[in-house]
Amino acid sequence: MISDSELLLQFQDELKRHDAFSHLIKKYQQKIYWHIRKIVIDHDDADDVVQETFIKVWQGLHNFRSDSQLFTWIYRIATNESLNFLQKKRRQNHVPLENDDSLDLLNTLESSISQDYISGDEIQLKLQKALLKLPDKQRLVFNMRYYDDMKYDEISEITGTSIGALKASYHLAVKKIEETLNNQESSF
Repeated sequence: MISDSELLLQFQDELKRHDAFSHLIKKYQQKIYWHIRKIVIDHDDADDVVQETFIKVWQGLHNFRSDSQLFTWIYRIATNESLNFLQKKRRQNHVPLENDDSLDLLNTLESSISQDYISGDEIQLKLQKALLKLPDKQRLVFNMRYYDDMKYDEISEITGTSIGALKASYHLAVKKIEETLNNQESSF
């Protein structure tokens, strides 16, 4: 696989630009898809957001200054596109932004399970249901830290949030998840 620095160098050459971008997509598409999928839940929505993300990457790559790693820059675009998508979807569905739309996402999650897009493992389903009760930002931080095993400094670079605030968000997310899972257990 071609290194990011080689990809960027090739992208600057007009004759190699399309090849370089194809390699970039091959290198990051799956990671970006799953990052987005954890945010928007629905497979078709995730595909749409992935496409928008790579359009933005194509449009902005010639201005990439290497102040950050390429993958964190792409993750930042994917994160922003995902959060913008959720806000747009809420507006289209006339759901106030401050209102919790976890019911809509939960319905999407359950229909995805029935379509075999997500494993039907019961414990995983309980965790996903608990995650959907979190505010978008806490869910995002939890997913990046827990599932993507990212370091706080990487998440900070992607989200533009201080490491202290990220640690607080993650801690709150874990507490809320534990509370939700404990409540689910006691309701049986």
